[in-house]
Amino acid sequence: MTASKLSVAVVGPGAVGGTVAAWISLSPLVGDLTLCARSPLDRLVVEAPDGAIIEAAPRVVTDPGQITAPVDWVLVATKAYDVAAAAAWLKPLLGPRTRVAVLQNGVEHVERFTPFLPADRIVPVIVDVPAERTGPGRIQHRRNGTVTAPAGEAGEAFVALFAGSVIEGIVTDDFLTAAWTKLSLNCAGAINALTGEPGGVVRAEGVADLTRELVWECVRVGRAVGADLGDHIPDWVVERAMTSPADSVNSILGDRLAGRPMEWDARNGVIVRLGELHGIETPANGMASTLLAAVGWQLRS
Repeated sequence: MTASKLSVAVVGPGAVGGTVAAWISLSPLVGDLTLCARSPLDRLVVEAPDGAIIEAAPRVVTDPGQITAPVDWVLVATKAYDVAAAAAWLKPLLGPRTRVAVLQNGVEHVERFTPFLPADRIVPVIVDVPAERTGPGRIQHRRNGTVTAPAGEAGEAFVALFAGSVIEGIVTDDFLTAAWTKLSLNCAGAINALTGEPGGVVRAEGVADLTRELVWECVRVGRAVGADLGDHIPDWVVERAMTSPADSVNSILGDRLAGRPMEWDARNGVIVRLGELHGIETPANGMASTLLAAVGWQLRS
């Protein structure tokens, strides 16, 4: 590790991970950047929301055996279901002061990785960085977006990596509520994945009410685990959907259309599991989870 500048490894340089990596490559705090990828990349080329092109040529490794030294920061940007694959990179990357930022969907960031390292080394991060891969290492960054971490020394150090980036780094004193608020939005995406339709499907008869049912279940379970979620959230989610572009494609729909595995467990299954733990019925999310799992099974067959 360098004393003056930070060494960073990004595990999973897909749409979000690649966008984050390209922007932090410009940070004056970062001296060494490594991408941990399944396949080789020559460089990252990211088209920013304002049309500017951000290019980066970090070191790319495709096998954990190629890691020669630990780093200051590991940024895990894989899908939530890819934890085991991501964890394979951790052993050679971890040193005595390494922090691991988990940039994933859902509310179980820390729980997913505590089998592999102590909880106090993990920084959970809520990501809202709309981006789309257009080719290997090529990404369209559609809106500036945000990354949100818990308040405290580790969270502050993480968001400092984004100084000078168009991605806003935020710290919050109530990460639990922030994560469940994001989950309230994400759980409704099951409707898009199941219908195969973009955002405009919310205007179809009965879909807004079904959206509210999914979100109300999320709100009730979130409150049971300590999140401060208001009664307005189901209507807020519907209003956001109604006022968004009708052709907008969320990530879970994008995954289904591309034949990729879907993050249904991190978005809907967790509501069902924690609902059962707290004695809260979650029939809408239960049905969504069952059907999305069946779709995934069909895609794998």
